Amino acid sequence: MPADRLTCTFAALADPTRRAILRHLMTGEASVTELAEPFEMSMPAVTKHLKVLENAGLITRGRAAQWRPCRIKGAALRDAADWIQQYREAWEKKRDRLQGYLKELKAKGKRK
Repeated sequence: MPADRLTCTFAALADPTRRAILRHLMTGEASVTELAEPFEMSMPAVTKHLKVLENAGLITRGRAAQWRPCRIKGAALRDAADWIQQYREAWEKKRDRLQGYLKELKAKGKRK
């Protein structure tokens, strides 16, 4: 995955409003009006947040007559999770080695 896309994904996820919008979309598609309800901001401000999410590949926006449904798109989230998982595995290996080393030190201390 190109770093640019990953950068866009994490930049979009950095904002709590956008994370709340994604959380809402986890339950199913919603209109812009429905997504704007919990926030004290103008409709253009909500639309800007949606545009950031769309540009990052986290949502899609459709058109059905007057209704403009937004849907979550999983690929970018999966790519970000995969990237994070690589680091998680590395840190878990380091933690496991440290735990083993501490057990050795404790066992040596009991012998003395």
